[in-house]
Amino acid sequence: MRLQDFIGLNVFGVDEGKEVGKIVDCILDSNWNITGIELESKSFFGSHVKVVAWEDIVAYGEDAVMIQNEESIRKVDAGSIPHSFLEGKIKLKDMQVVTETGTILGKVSDVYFDQKLGNTIVALEISDGLVTDLMEGRKWLPCIPGMSIGENAVVAPALSEERLEKNINIVNG
Repeated sequence: MRLQDFIGLNVFGVDEGKEVGKIVDCILDSNWNITGIELESKSFFGSHVKVVAWEDIVAYGEDAVMIQNEESIRKVDAGSIPHSFLEGKIKLKDMQVVTETGTILGKVSDVYFDQKLGNTIVALEISDGLVTDLMEGRKWLPCIPGMSIGENAVVAPALSEERLEKNINIVNG
C-alpha cells in the first residue's frame, strides 16, 4: 500500500461507528516504521496536532482506518514529531536520496508498506524529475539495512543504485 493512498482515508471508531477524522499525514521513525497517523485539525494556528499511535489502530484497508474510539486520539506538540511523510520538521516526501558514495538517485515521491507486515516501510518510490518519469517511469528502492533518514537527505548504502527497480506493477505489490 502506498502512503499517498493511505493519506486521506476516513478514520472511524469501532465502538460507536462514528467517523472521527481524516488522515492528513503519517508519522515515521528512523527505523522505517510508521508510528502513527495525524488527523485533520480545525485549528490553523495551534502548535498541537491530533495523532493516533499505530498500536491504537484496530484495522485498516483501502477504504478506511478503524480505531477503538475517540479516546485513541491524542494531542501532540507538532514540533515533537521527528519524521513525517508530508509535513513537519523532517518530511520524507521530496527528500533527496543519495548514496554514501555521493550519487543522487532522485527524490522520494511515495513510500510503500506491506499490509501483511504491519507498519514496516518496504520501499521508496523515487522520482528523477518529470521528464525522466514520463519517459522511463519512476523507480523504487527497497528499504535495506543501512538506509537512514537524515535532516536533508535519505542516505542509502553504496550499491543502492544497482537495487533500483522500474516501478512496474508496484501498485499491486
